[in-house]
Amino acid sequence: MPNTPPPDFASLSLAEIARLAEEHRLPPVESWNPAHCGDSEMRIARDGTWYHQGNPIGRPAMVRLFSTILRREPDGTFVLVTPVEKLDIAVEDAPFVAVELKAEGSGSSTRLAFRLNTGDVVVAGPDHPLRIEQHEDGPHPYLAVRGGLDALVGRNVYYELAQLALADEHSATPGIWSQGVFFPLEPGA
Repeated sequence: MPNTPPPDFASLSLAEIARLAEEHRLPPVESWNPAHCGDSEMRIARDGTWYHQGNPIGRPAMVRLFSTILRREPDGTFVLVTPVEKLDIAVEDAPFVAVELKAEGSGSSTRLAFRLNTGDVVVAGPDHPLRIEQHEDGPHPYLAVRGGLDALVGRNVYYELAQLALADEHSATPGIWSQGVFFPLEPGA
């Protein structure tokens, strides 16, 4: 349920995290096509804070609820969508932030799970790739979450990924493995 507080990430095994991720059922926003109704007067800041009419939304349960009806449109814009209305929402960078990392295994058998600022958990792999984009202010790491929605990997989590990459002395390209997929930690690699 989106309103249930997330469990303590550090105490979960990766198998439990994967099970939680699979059990998390989301509304079928991709199949809802109501008429556009206007602007939600909401914004998601680069740091993952959600705002309504300029004020931060202080209730995590509300943010989790809104995050379940967030959709990226084909033109790259973001909307909050229900079966009866569609409202624009401004997103400064990515709609989610990966705030915690849990790694199990080594080499190509490594599995990396991320907890997002909304409490969702995502295991990096073929369906949820990691990528690095070069921006004017430096590299920005992203994790694909769902339906064109990404999570910006928080700085502390990115440093953890870099440490894992540096610990792998067998790779010529700095990067990390998760679920059998190698993700380079260089922009455009």
